[in-house]
Amino acid sequence: MADNKTGVYICTGCEIGDNLNKEAVREYIDEECSPAVLKEHGFLCSKEGVAEIQNDIDNEGVNKVCIGACSPRVMWDVFDFGPSVLVERANIRELAVWSFRDPELPEPEDDEMSDPLTMMVRDYIRMGVVRLEKTDYPEREPLEPSNTIMVLGGGVTGLNAALGAANTGYDVVLVEKEDKLGGFAAKMYKQTPTKHPYTEAEQPSVDELIRKVEGNDKIKVLTKAELQLIKGAPGKYTVTVKSGGEEHELFIGSVVLATGWKPYDASKLGHLGYGKIKNVVTNVELETMAKEGKLQRPSDGQPVKSAAFIQCAGQRDPEHLPYCSSVCCMGSLKQAGYIREKDDDAKAFIFYKDMRTPGVFENYYRAAQDDPGIFLTKSEIQEVSEDGDGKVVVKVTDTLLGEDVEVAVDLLVLATGMLPTIAEDAVLKLGYRQGEQIPDLELFNGFADSNYICFPYETRRTGIYAAGCVRQPMSMGTAKDDAAGAALKSIQCLESVNHGVAVHPRSGDPTYPKFNMVRCTQCKRCTEECPFGALDDDEKGTPEPNTTRCRRCGTCMGACPERVISFDNYSVSMLNEAIGAIQVPEDEEEGGYRILCLVCENDAYPALDMAAMRKNKWSASIRFIGIRCLGSVNTQWIAESMSKGIDGVLLLGCKYGDDYQCHFIKGSELCNMRMDNIGETLERLQVESERVQQKQISIDEYDKIPKIIDDFIEEIEGYGPNPYKGF
Repeated sequence: MADNKTGVYICTGCEIGDNLNKEAVREYIDEECSPAVLKEHGFLCSKEGVAEIQNDIDNEGVNKVCIGACSPRVMWDVFDFGPSVLVERANIRELAVWSFRDPELPEPEDDEMSDPLTMMVRDYIRMGVVRLEKTDYPEREPLEPSNTIMVLGGGVTGLNAALGAANTGYDVVLVEKEDKLGGFAAKMYKQTPTKHPYTEAEQPSVDELIRKVEGNDKIKVLTKAELQLIKGAPGKYTVTVKSGGEEHELFIGSVVLATGWKPYDASKLGHLGYGKIKNVVTNVELETMAKEGKLQRPSDGQPVKSAAFIQCAGQRDPEHLPYCSSVCCMGSLKQAGYIREKDDDAKAFIFYKDMRTPGVFENYYRAAQDDPGIFLTKSEIQEVSEDGDGKVVVKVTDTLLGEDVEVAVDLLVLATGMLPTIAEDAVLKLGYRQGEQIPDLELFNGFADSNYICFPYETRRTGIYAAGCVRQPMSMGTAKDDAAGAALKSIQCLESVNHGVAVHPRSGDPTYPKFNMVRCTQCKRCTEECPFGALDDDEKGTPEPNTTRCRRCGTCMGACPERVISFDNYSVSMLNEAIGAIQVPEDEEEGGYRILCLVCENDAYPALDMAAMRKNKWSASIRFIGIRCLGSVNTQWIAESMSKGIDGVLLLGCKYGDDYQCHFIKGSELCNMRMDNIGETLERLQVESERVQQKQISIDEYDKIPKIIDDFIEEIEGYGPNPYKGF
C-alpha cells in the first residue's frame, strides 16, 4: 500500500453551509489536521460531489476519506469507494447544525473562531481525521469454509428448513433422533386448516413433505441419530453424529436448530384431575387416541360421547407456564370436531380464558360456534371431580353469563402447552468454553435467546439459527415460515464467512479482534464476558479466538484491563486519540463546560439522528462519539477524558435487564457492571464518580434525549469544572 493520503470533504448542503462559518472550519482543519486535500461541496452526495472525491482518489492518491456531512447511518452506499479506500464519516449535520442550541455565553473575543457551532463542527471533523489516521486496512482471515448446512430435527420445521436450503443449491444433513421423520406432525390425526375457507380440519400434509425431503439428492438424512459434539466455528464446524451404530464426522458450515417442542408435564396439574381421575387426558394424548381410532374412555374403553376441554391448562399461569402456547385454542377446536364426527349426538364443551384464533382462523372458530354440538364459554375453573359412573364433573364460573355451570362428561381434555427442547434436553453438544448449550430465556422456560425484534432467528451462538418451537410456540403454518427464515439466515452466514465478513448486527464488517498475546495476563475476562461464546481458552487461560463466531461488538476489548485487544478500525488507542482531539475550554468564557457522550450505534445513535431530524435541540457543550456497544467501553477512555479536562462523560446505550433490547445481548448490562471499575479509576484521579453516568434509551425514545443531556449537564455544573481542566 502506498503512503496514506487523507482527503477531507465538507458538505454545505442540508442547511450546513447556511449556518456554518465555513472559512473558520477550513482554516482550523487545514492547520490542525494537514490533509492532503481539503474541499467543500454544495451537495457532496450528488453525482458531481462523489465524482470529485473519486477524481482525487484516482489522480491525487487519496486513500483515506473524511466526509464532513450527514450521519453515517445514511448515504453509506454513496460514499463507498471500494476496499482500498477507508472512509470516516464526521456527522456535522445531525450532531451539530440541526441540533445546535445556542448557549447563553459572553461574547467571545474572536467570534469567527470560537463560536460554539464552529467549535462543534471542527471537533467532529478533527475526530474523524484522527480515527482515520489510526485505522488500518482490514486483513481478511483466509478460510476454506464448508457450505453444508446441518438441520437438527426432522419435524415440520426441520423438513421445511432442509428442503428450503437444498432448493437453493446447498448441501444439507438432516439429523433426527427418532427412527423416522415427521416429528409430532406425523402422529397427528388431522391438522388445522391451511386453505380457504378455513372452516374444516385437513389431512396431515407432513407425509408429502417427508417424500420431498427423502427424494432430494442434496439432503442426507440421518435417523436414530444422536449428536455427540459440535466443535469449531461457522464455516468450519466439525460435527460428530452417532447413527446406526456408527459415528459420522461431518464438516459443517452452519446449523438450523429445529428440535421442536415437548408437552408441559401434566403431572403438575393434579388440581385438574390429571393422574387422579382416569378419564382426564391431555391434548397430546387425545391426538394419539384419534390417530389410532380409539376415542374411548381410558377407564373402561367405552366410546366418548361427551368431552370437555380446559384451555390454558398450566399456561398463562405464574405457577406453571407464564406464556400462551398459541396453538391450543385451534387444537381444541379441531379435537372437539373429532368428538363430533364419530357421533352426531356427541357433545363437546370448551372452557377458555380467552379464545385466540388470529386472522383468517376466526372462520374456524365461527364454524365451531355454528356446530350445535360444540359449546364454548369464557370461564374460570372451580373444581374437577369424578362421579360414581366414572364421568368427570367440571364446575366452572361462566364469566360471560355470571353463572356457575356444571357438566359431567366422559372425557376431560387438558390443553397443555409447549416447552422447547433445548437446554433441559441437551439437544446441543457444543465444544465451547462457555458450555455445551446455547443460552436460553430463563424467564420463559428455556426458549432460544435472541433479539426478538431485530434478529428473531439468531441464537447467541453465531452460525446456529433457531426455528420453530425451540424459538417460541407456534403453529405448523408459522413454523414453515420460520424454517424459511432460519434457512436463509444460515445461508447468509455461509456467504458472510466466504467473504470474510461478520454477520448480524454488523453485517459486512471485515474486521475482527486481534490479540497481543505478549501482554495477555490470562485473566479470562474476555472469554467470560463475550456474549456470543466466541473465545475459547487453553489450560492456562490464554484466549483462543474463533473469528467467524465473533459479532464484532468489542465487548472483549472493553473487558481487557491490559488493552491487548483491538480491531483494525476500532481500538482503545483510536478512541483515546479521538477524545484527545476534542477542544476543551479552559473556562466558561471560552465555551463553558465540555461533556463527552459515548453512544451505542444500535439504539442510541439512531435515536440521536431521529431527534435531530425532528429539530430537537441540545447543549453545544456536548460531543458525541459513536461506539459499537457500551460493552466495548474501556476504562482507559474514561481516564483519558478526565485527564484531558472533560467535565463529564455520559454513556448512552440500550436498555438492559430481563427485557433487554441490546443487539449485543449484554453490552449495556456489562457496562453497568463495570461502573465500579470506572468509579475506582475516578477515585484515583480524585474526581467525583458522578461525573460518569450511564443512561438507558430505546430507539423510539429520541424525544427524551435533550432532557437527558440537559439534566446531566446541570448536575455536572453543580460539581464545578473538572479540576484537570487547563493542564
